[in-house]
Parts: sequence; structure tokens; C-alpha cells
Amino acid sequence: MEYDVIIIGAGPAGISASLYTVRANRRTLVLYEDLSSLEKTHKIENYYGFENGISGKDLYEVGIKQAENLGVDVKKEEVIKIEMNNINEENNNKDDYRFIVTTSSNVYKSKVVILATGNKKNKPKITGIEKFEGKGVSYCAICDGFFYRNKDVSVIGSGDYAISETNDLINVAKDVTILTNGDKAPDFRADNVKIETRGIKEIIGNDKVEEVKFEDGTKLKTDGIFIAQGVAGSADFAKKLGAITNNDKIVVNSKMETNISGLFACGDCTGGLFQVSKAVYEGAVAGLEAIKKC
Repeated sequence: MEYDVIIIGAGPAGISASLYTVRANRRTLVLYEDLSSLEKTHKIENYYGFENGISGKDLYEVGIKQAENLGVDVKKEEVIKIEMNNINEENNNKDDYRFIVTTSSNVYKSKVVILATGNKKNKPKITGIEKFEGKGVSYCAICDGFFYRNKDVSVIGSGDYAISETNDLINVAKDVTILTNGDKAPDFRADNVKIETRGIKEIIGNDKVEEVKFEDGTKLKTDGIFIAQGVAGSADFAKKLGAITNNDKIVVNSKMETNISGLFACGDCTGGLFQVSKAVYEGAVAGLEAIKKC
């Protein structure tokens, strides 16, 4: 399935972007999986246009309905991978589909991708993760898998995102162990993949990761650990595509463009003021600029 614009995230930033692109007659798809943080907000009283305020849940749902009424395709599907399509960017052909977006159930192509999944924090609370970041703890199998050729690695997670990361490591690493950290084991089988469901107490080592210690006191030797808990966020996708990030915030210019042609980001994932008004503004800018790319 092919679209002009695919937007990841159905909050104020993503939906605002979609309103502009669809009204410009651009085929637009919004994909989302996790609930927006907006839904957890009891009442919003500092956003224009609501005399008595509005609940975050109502604002979120009304925004999605508005987009659908205008012709935006909105689908609840988990995005597990975004890849660059093999095209010649020097030709600058607006008919080219730059991106391949894979969800848990479909594969889509698009000319433009807008990242708008908010400020996700999927880092598990396990002692040692921050200590060994860059020293055996990684957040990107595509980026760092090369450094673990013929070594034993582990993936922390249990959902489709963890399976996607595991698939990227299977043909590189010697063995891969999926660590669900107490969650149910995924329905996944491969010759060099093991699954461990015990809870994790800590990650230990000297100058680099050496072992995972479980809550029952037993240990697993591993050369590297890839974090893939929950659903991938905007910063995860940005890093895998080679976009510049800073402290897990996506770096954009005034047009909401990243350093990757055709890739935009807006809302909480770009940092700054975590407010609906800021998300709506950035979504509008991203949508208007995306129109010019397709």
C-alpha cells in the first residue's frame, strides 16, 4: 500500500499534520498503537477554544474523528520498523517512495514520514542499564549489531518490537536470548534464539557488559544487550534512520525537518515545551512542509 505521507502518532502533533496534508490532496495515513499521554490528562484548561475546558481523552478522540472525516486513513497498528527505500535522492523525484514502513500486520510505502509519537520512555528500570550505555547496552540492532558478529547477545523485551530487533540480530550474532523480564514469552522460534522469562535484577560487568543477573540469583553471560521494551518511539526510529538526536530528542530545523530528506518530526519528541499548543503548531508546520516534498 502506498501513501504520500505516513504519520506515526495520533496525538495533537500527528493529527494536526494530517489535517494539512489531506486537505492538500496528499494521500495520508496515520498509524498509532500506544495511548497518547493526552488521554491521561483529566482536564485541559489552557488550550484555546474550550470555554469550560476539555478532557484529554475527549480532545484526543475528537482529533482522530476530525482527521477521518476529512479522509485521513487512521489505523491502529504497531510500527516496528521504518527503512529507507533504495532510491537516488540526487534526482529529487517527488514520485519516489523514500520510506518503507512495516507494522505488525502490513507493509506501507511513503514519500514522506512524520514522526509524532510523543516523548516515550521505554527504558526498563534495571540496575546497570545507564552505566553500560555505549558499553554493551544499545537501543538499535541495525546500528550496532555489526559490533557483535559471532557473539552472544540479549534483547530485553517481549513484543513485536523486540522480535523485530531480534530478527535484525539473528544473522549477525552467534546466539540471541530474548529476555522478557517477567513478561509472557512471545510466540517466536529460531535456531539460534532462546527465550528467558525470569525477572532481571541487574546488568553487571567491569568496563563493559558481561552478565545479566536474574532475580533468583542466577546469571547469563552476554556480550551485549539491546533494549526493545514496549513499543518503539520516535527517537528509536530516528536513530535507526540516521537522523540526529540529542538526549533522545529529535533534532529538527524551523521547518520540522530532520537531517534525512523527507523525514519530519513534531510534538513532544522534539523536546521543548510539552504543551498541546506547541504540538499543534509543530504539526501544522510539519504538514505544510511535507506537502512540498510530495
